[in-house]
Amino acid sequence: MLLVIPSIIVLLVLSTVIHYETLRGLSFALPRLNTAPRAKVVIALVGSFASHFTQAMLYAVAYHWLTWSHGAGALGSSDNPSFLNSVYFSLTTYSSLGYGDVVPSGAIKMLAGTEALAGLLLIGWTAAYLYISMERFWDIHAKAEAP
Repeated sequence: MLLVIPSIIVLLVLSTVIHYETLRGLSFALPRLNTAPRAKVVIALVGSFASHFTQAMLYAVAYHWLTWSHGAGALGSSDNPSFLNSVYFSLTTYSSLGYGDVVPSGAIKMLAGTEALAGLLLIGWTAAYLYISMERFWDIHAKAEAP
């Protein structure tokens, strides 16, 4: 339990910084690209996805480290989970999909709850960013096609 709470704090800070810097970088780079507005939207989507995937991987590393090295709980019925199991659990938790076929036990349940909340907030942040980006780039596209 002593390692889970500091891990939660570090992961929340890291995931927020990664996401902020990704969206900041996209906001700086996209208007400067000499490409079609549709391509800019695709780049924004891919960049956002990469950010979320990276964040989920950080949580997966934490699950694996905390369960494997420090006995802070288990994922599923195995006391010795594979890293792939940690990745799967992290992706389903971050996205709030939560199939329920892999269930955490022990102190890492706190980390799982925090990851779900962080994922929900960061995905919402991305949705707002993509809405604003599409609105901006679609306006440019509409003006370019006007007679």
